[in-house]
Amino acid sequence: MGAATPNTYVPTHPGSFLVEFVPGEYRSSLKSLKSFQAGETLALLTGISKGVKAYSSVQCGNGPNDHIELNSDLLYVNHSCEPNVAFDLSASDRAKWHLKALKKIDAGDHLTFFYPSTEWEMSQPFTCECRAPTCLGTIQGAKYLSLQDLLARGYVSPWIIEAKQSQSG
Repeated sequence: MGAATPNTYVPTHPGSFLVEFVPGEYRSSLKSLKSFQAGETLALLTGISKGVKAYSSVQCGNGPNDHIELNSDLLYVNHSCEPNVAFDLSASDRAKWHLKALKKIDAGDHLTFFYPSTEWEMSQPFTCECRAPTCLGTIQGAKYLSLQDLLARGYVSPWIIEAKQSQSG
């Protein structure tokens, strides 16, 4: 997708989401233009490609090269320690990714996901600014959290659960 700017931005999910551009590095975000109920699919992930561990990728398995590039507006879904969405695999077809609502989302809400729900170790750890009551402070990846801390966020990918169980055992 490349680095979009307010002048070059073309929505990849018109009518559903809109990137809200804010000056500063990693400050822009994705807003919902529609309301969604908990458990509802917001979008199917299409146009994804294999990638490397980077701020722009989502981990999709246990291997060091198991990352996908979002190549869409979904790149702007920011982190929160109390997320409202999750990147998930289809239960019926493990090759199909989708974005699902973890709780009710109103039109105008910013979309957020818990990065350690898919990421074992962040390529760029950072100080969280979500201001949630359960904020963890520094986000480094699932490797540095307890399974209990991970599960409290509403969704954790199966490869992260497997890795945490192997780490503990």
